[in-house]
Amino acid sequence: MTVGSIKENINIERRVAITLESAKNIIALGLNINLEKDYASHLGISDKQYEEVGVKFYISSSEVINNSKLILKVNCPTDEEIKALKEETILVGIFNPTKNENKLKDISKKHINVFSLELLPRISRAQSMDVLSSQSNLAGYRAVIESIYEFEKAVPMMMTAAGTVPAAKVLVIGAGVAGLQAIATAKRLGAVVSATDVRAASKEQVESLGGKFLTVEQEENLETTGGYAKEASEEFKKKQANLLKEAMIKNDIVICTALIPGRPAPRILNEELVKLMKPGSIIYDLAAEQGGNAAYSAVDKINTVNGIKVIGIKNLMNKLPLTASSLYAKNLFSFVRNLYSKEKQDFNINLDDEIISKTLIKE
Repeated sequence: MTVGSIKENINIERRVAITLESAKNIIALGLNINLEKDYASHLGISDKQYEEVGVKFYISSSEVINNSKLILKVNCPTDEEIKALKEETILVGIFNPTKNENKLKDISKKHINVFSLELLPRISRAQSMDVLSSQSNLAGYRAVIESIYEFEKAVPMMMTAAGTVPAAKVLVIGAGVAGLQAIATAKRLGAVVSATDVRAASKEQVESLGGKFLTVEQEENLETTGGYAKEASEEFKKKQANLLKEAMIKNDIVICTALIPGRPAPRILNEELVKLMKPGSIIYDLAAEQGGNAAYSAVDKINTVNGIKVIGIKNLMNKLPLTASSLYAKNLFSFVRNLYSKEKQDFNINLDDEIISKTLIKE
């Protein structure tokens, strides 16, 4: 059995699905690996390094696809790549099934088994495969670093003979994996940090990292059984806006991380709230690609409003491609290991396995 992976369009995606470490692990399972020429050269990893661990190379992506049973990717395949896919091929990656629903169903109709890892169930056995957590963790960290770069001021409090520099104040909206990492990073850098989330259960997590939790009084349960946030009522949104008015005036940097699976990002900061910040303040919107948590945010743009920089981002992982690839490749290896049967020496699509049944795209 052979696992293959082809190059992504590096102008859009710099991560790779198979690293040197994961290649060794996949081969140790008894599988072969095919890669496209110059697969990770943009990351400083040569084909020769891969060949030394037992990887075979082909000149074109179509050759890799034709000679591989299972294809590992980062993003949804292009139309040209889809044409090259053979029946009974297995395709695994982060395919954004909400955005690419029709395309993925069309691929499935070709008798190709498509697994999208955003759909993983939140069970302990799936934690090592959780691509959303591994990538969001990095996104939360990098969002703080990028924001501080744009802020152009010192973050920790500094006491000098010339006077005292007050600590920067950071507000994190959304206390999921990305938000919690943003809180931890901002605290390590010396900021005064506060956070808010529709899930009351996140209060303890925020406070354990040294952040202040801004609470909206509520009776409704805004957490799904899977632990994700869900859409809030209009009444809750009004209460949240009133809470945020004071917070927006006080804070220097706002990191937006709020997402609802399968839905557009909730608009939390309207035009009025954005304009309450001081000139020179920063809003970094990690949800920009899904519509944005903040007014004025746009994908891969910095919009300046009343001296406030509103930063939208599409793929923050392109800023950390080596680390992001390392974690993503480990997630994929765990999934492949679960899918592969050493006894049968074949990939076993066992629909009784919740991990497999939940991630498989149905026609």
